[in-house]
Amino acid sequence: MLDRILIQIVPSKINPENLISLITIFAIRFGIATLIFLFGLWFTKRLHKLILKILKKSNLDPTVISFLGNLSYAALITIIILMVLAELGLRTTSIVALLGAAGLAVGLALQGSLSNFAAGIILVVFRYFKVDDLIEGAGIIGYVEGIKIFTTTVRTLDNRLVIIPNAKLIEDNITNYYAKPYLRIDLVIGVSYSDNIDKVRQVIAEIIDNESRILDYPQATIHVGELGDNSVNFYVRPWVKTHDYIITKFDLIENIKKRFDLEGITIPFPQRDLYLYSQDK
Repeated sequence: MLDRILIQIVPSKINPENLISLITIFAIRFGIATLIFLFGLWFTKRLHKLILKILKKSNLDPTVISFLGNLSYAALITIIILMVLAELGLRTTSIVALLGAAGLAVGLALQGSLSNFAAGIILVVFRYFKVDDLIEGAGIIGYVEGIKIFTTTVRTLDNRLVIIPNAKLIEDNITNYYAKPYLRIDLVIGVSYSDNIDKVRQVIAEIIDNESRILDYPQATIHVGELGDNSVNFYVRPWVKTHDYIITKFDLIENIKKRFDLEGITIPFPQRDLYLYSQDK
């Protein structure tokens, strides 16, 4: 190494031969270091393009692809610089230790951001949801507008734009309503105890049959599910395509109410009977 050579030459009497020897050795090492640097740059650029090509084929988010590409490029450049410094005779052990200490300090300072970054990578790699999916997570229900490195943007059903930190989203349960091609609508329809339950079942079945958005398979189910305090509760379970879920559910509720009014079927509500007794004195 160059530092050992300098120790051996510098203490001795400097003469032209020693100076020429020192310059020659330094020139050789400098030339080798230059070749390492130039070849390293060429190799790094080629490898960086290859990494980007592989990442693009994996259908990752463009932001994640760019970040991982830049991260790999920076890591390769750092390795090349360390190799060049080592060839020039500089001790890289202390440099690596310094970089490690600096990285630890930065990591502690950016602990929250790093957790969001790690969560973002998990979301993109495992693809729990994608853009335009309807999800529920971190107490928010809405459509995914974008998945970034640190945050996920969600547009709520009332058109508010909510930016959720990825760490908060990944720590909670995530419900993806668009993960499957169809969903089941769960309705609880209460009728009066005085109504004929066979007629109620027939009316609900006719409403379901007349709704074109309800699927034939899986078949809808209509059952008496509960004898409540104030009503006989029917559990109505039709299936629809995922994108028709919300509007079909609202239309079913409205159509059931209108049809019940025409058929004279009563939808009861909680009530309390009060009896007054007169007490003779």
